[in-house]
Amino acid sequence: MAEIKVPELAESITEGTIAQWLKQPGDHVEKGEYIVELETDKVNVEVISEVSGIVKELKAAEGDTVQVGEVIAIVEAGGEQPAEAQPAAAPAKAETVAEETQNEQAQKTQAPVENEKKDRPIASPAARKLAREKGIDLSEVPTVDPLGRVRKQDITSYSNQPQQPVQQSAPTPKAAAAPPVAQEEGKPVERVRLSRRRQTIAKRLVEVQQNAAMLTTFNEIDMTAVMDLRKRKKDKFFEENDVRLGFMSFFTKAVVAALKKYPAVNSELQGDELLLKKFYDIGVAVSTDEGLVVPVIRDCDRKNFAEIEADILAVAKKARDNKLALSDLQGGTFTITNGGVFGSLLSTPILNGTQVGILGMHTIQTRPVAIDAERMENRPMMYVALSYDHRVIDGKEAVGFLVTIKKLLENPEDLLLQG
Repeated sequence: MAEIKVPELAESITEGTIAQWLKQPGDHVEKGEYIVELETDKVNVEVISEVSGIVKELKAAEGDTVQVGEVIAIVEAGGEQPAEAQPAAAPAKAETVAEETQNEQAQKTQAPVENEKKDRPIASPAARKLAREKGIDLSEVPTVDPLGRVRKQDITSYSNQPQQPVQQSAPTPKAAAAPPVAQEEGKPVERVRLSRRRQTIAKRLVEVQQNAAMLTTFNEIDMTAVMDLRKRKKDKFFEENDVRLGFMSFFTKAVVAALKKYPAVNSELQGDELLLKKFYDIGVAVSTDEGLVVPVIRDCDRKNFAEIEADILAVAKKARDNKLALSDLQGGTFTITNGGVFGSLLSTPILNGTQVGILGMHTIQTRPVAIDAERMENRPMMYVALSYDHRVIDGKEAVGFLVTIKKLLENPEDLLLQG
């Protein structure tokens, strides 16, 4: 007998939730084949079987919380599937019996394969999770993938189709939901269980606000120079680097320069000591259907604009495809979040974990600006916010940090000269 245990996930993750069993008792599993999908605080993880054999027992149900190292399944190692072991004695019997045995064997060996393909189609973890949430049978979802893999966008597209014959026979679930509605004084309600990731986000945000003396300072940046530079350089930049020149590389390089000038903003408070970090791994907040994640761009001080843009593009795609590894999310020293992509004009971002600073970008809005005592001009302006831990950073440092970013972005050639 072989035990399937919850593997070591990451230094900061000690438990997960059984999202879906990919094998059931009696199923055959090959060595290295996925047997269960775990949902953790940050990413979904598929656990493999270390042996070939038959699944004998599942020790946890879907939705259960399990600890790292906990035994969650038992696999009887060795041997083939029981259906293939029976026909060996058949040739010694009468011809008719042999034919029946062969027919039974064919049914036993083919049916499980057909059922497995029908009941458990190939799908990404994100697609399986979305299908569960929407109550969709994966075998009914059409896909254009050449390998037949159901993707998240296939689920979304299928759920948006008006054809819902299954829901026509759904008066029973609605009738079952009547008592909760009645308990809410006749008002329609829906109770939805928070995903593990959303629970963790909620818990961490509250912890940060309880454990840090958080304060936010604001400024505004005239984006005219950056926008003009992008307009002049974007075509050549794309031709040479095969990646588009966006605002994030400018802000990332400006943040690195400001962190070098104000090193306390690139630190971590540990008890009565301050850990000053001499590296610049910048977290970039990415919004996904399951919540906000912050993948980390490593060594931003050593990368040029094209390398930073390419890295941001890569981790953002991995985040939306639910392909981020735990290593992609760990070790950031400072975070940038851009609420402007959703139209946010102003906000106070919350610190990320043990970091002591986070920069909030916002939407670019054309506003009248005083050029001097005589002139006014309409300029593309962006409000920026720095939230910081006041236990570590004084107001003077915070304001100076934000002013440094403002000056560099209003004179972007200085950033280019710095590499």
